[in-house]
Amino acid sequence: MKIRHTEIEIDEKDPFVNCKLDRKQYAQVLSDIVNTYADGFVLSINNEWGTGKTTFVKMWQQELKNNEVKTIYFNAWENDFDNNPLVALMSELETLTKKNNKTFKSVVEKGAVLTKDVLPALLKSVAKKYIDVDIVADAIENTTKGVTEIFEKEINEYTNKKKTVLEFQKELTKFVNETGSGKPLVFIIDELDRCRPDYAVKVLEQIKHFFSVAGIVFVLSIDKKHLASSIKGYYGSESINTDEYLRRFIDLEYSIPKPPTALFCEYLYTYYSFDDFYSSAKRRQYNVFDNDAEMFRKMALLLFNNSNATLRQQEKMFALTRLVLSSFKPNQYTFSHLLFVLIYMKTMKNQIYEGIKNNTYSIQELNDIFENLISVDFEKEYGVNLFYVNALLLHFYNNSQEQDNKVKLFETNAEGKLSCFIKSKLKTNNFGYDLAQCLQAVTKEYNYNETKLSFLLKKIDLTETINK
Repeated sequence: MKIRHTEIEIDEKDPFVNCKLDRKQYAQVLSDIVNTYADGFVLSINNEWGTGKTTFVKMWQQELKNNEVKTIYFNAWENDFDNNPLVALMSELETLTKKNNKTFKSVVEKGAVLTKDVLPALLKSVAKKYIDVDIVADAIENTTKGVTEIFEKEINEYTNKKKTVLEFQKELTKFVNETGSGKPLVFIIDELDRCRPDYAVKVLEQIKHFFSVAGIVFVLSIDKKHLASSIKGYYGSESINTDEYLRRFIDLEYSIPKPPTALFCEYLYTYYSFDDFYSSAKRRQYNVFDNDAEMFRKMALLLFNNSNATLRQQEKMFALTRLVLSSFKPNQYTFSHLLFVLIYMKTMKNQIYEGIKNNTYSIQELNDIFENLISVDFEKEYGVNLFYVNALLLHFYNNSQEQDNKVKLFETNAEGKLSCFIKSKLKTNNFGYDLAQCLQAVTKEYNYNETKLSFLLKKIDLTETINK
């Protein structure tokens, strides 16, 4: 049984063969853009953390290679221990050529000048010349002379550096033309939004000022929101317009469409081998558990489609659920739909989950919390009796209270009519039941009357033995 989702294997011949999100079509779109506008530009792939950008760009990179497009993959986060990204970027370029390539050597020579920070050295040399503990008077007398010398040298260095930038770009263009076989070089920069703010900004600046040449297409795989935070941190201002700032560097912005939730859920269900539990020979002996797997999948689909859970968060919820199921015996109720609601709360709304564990909420408040997770439309579409799931939650929570704190959830009058003491905003039910009827049904289950919510919470918090 797997406990974590490992990196997907990328087949060299068919890079997207193991992609379960049907994303090959988007790689084709991007390839067409690159081939159409090959003069050189910066493309950003902007999606939130945990949406599978890294896997996608690596698959796309292999697809480009298979079509004889030169590519480089650069993980900025793994390289931000260095202060000057130009060195790292040049090192990646070197992988495209053989040793002693004359053109690349020329590019390196020009780039070497650009890596130097000349001002500190100038200041040090001038300070040494004009400031000495033995000749303080001379230092004061020659201050103007020193400042003038610094300024003149800065002007000369700036002029030389500007000239070198143009020479660097000229040699770089020549190098790209020699290595690209008429096709653009695609330079993928990943994880820029996780870097130190100063390093992230330096990468952007150097791409713009040094590498903006015909034949290189830069692809920034980013979460724009987090990169914006880095920019604000670097400049020490929350008021900076990061959208305008990034427009200076990014020519085209693209977002990978969100995959169908059902497709990803089915993939995770298979990947984590849920049927090894739900369909085990021992568990199949009990007909009462026949719908557990279906109810779990329906509840996962309902919650994911009604939330902003990222792919990574969805993975983690499935992984935790599979691990938790290992603590159940084959003849135990798992209450699979309610179990997943609680795991969802633990992952996405942990403060609420902790409040439930600590019996912080009243029954009415807990009902409201549950109903805010879903809607009537989702209930109808996904075929989950949400009144019944809510009834289980409220009943088990009520059982967890001290005797004096337990409340009456419903009652039956002399005419046999049910009334509920909980106000619900869900007025309809696709199954022909209301909350009162479901509460009554739950209490009629003889083995539910002593069941406390802590039975599930302890398993979710992994405080019970795992069955091997």
